[in-house]
Amino acid sequence: MMLTMLYEGKAKKVFATNNPQEVIIYFKDDATAFNGEKKDVFFDKGRVNLAFTRYFFELLHSHNIKTHIVSFIDDVSLKAQKVNIIPLEVVVRNYAAGSICRRLGFQKGLEFTPPLCEFYLKDDSLGDPILCREHIRYMNIIEEKELTEIEQTALSINKALFEHMDSFGVTLADFKLEFGKTTEGEIILADEISPDTCRFWIKGTMESLDKDVYREEKGDLISSYKKLANILGIKL
Repeated sequence: MMLTMLYEGKAKKVFATNNPQEVIIYFKDDATAFNGEKKDVFFDKGRVNLAFTRYFFELLHSHNIKTHIVSFIDDVSLKAQKVNIIPLEVVVRNYAAGSICRRLGFQKGLEFTPPLCEFYLKDDSLGDPILCREHIRYMNIIEEKELTEIEQTALSINKALFEHMDSFGVTLADFKLEFGKTTEGEIILADEISPDTCRFWIKGTMESLDKDVYREEKGDLISSYKKLANILGIKL
């Protein structure tokens, strides 16, 4: 059966289904960094990232956090509730790394207590610029109460993930989330949670088990992801 593709992003393709309220999301083997300036293809990456997304989303479901997941179809695709993606990237930081060090001069590894929640405009053509609440209000992206809801949900997700990873000797340094609105107007977690969207460090060492391995050319990407999967007991 030929599926109609609705959207193709850097790491996923979205297809229509017979149900107008549902879509199929296919995880690609592509890897990108620096807003798409660096691109490569890694065999098995889509399968590995979907396995992580399943693992983390099921963990969040156990914490009563709603996501767009309907079911998992196979090793590289899932069925999801169709949502209108809110054009915000929500970044929660427990430790300084990446862009915040370049922008503000923070030393890598600086702890943020309480965790820092940032918002970025989801727009590659503008370089995904950071936004303050006033920017979001003037751009009419979402209402203030909705932004507060998203922030509180992101911090709840952070607490659940941080404590879980810490129990395995892994530090969740930071991560990116995306949210969407259902046709009823409910805001739920969408996209994925994987080493593509998180920074995971071996506790006490800052050894990367995430996409920084690719960004900074510190080793083999898939081997690092599989090392993390082994730590968590995820069967690949």
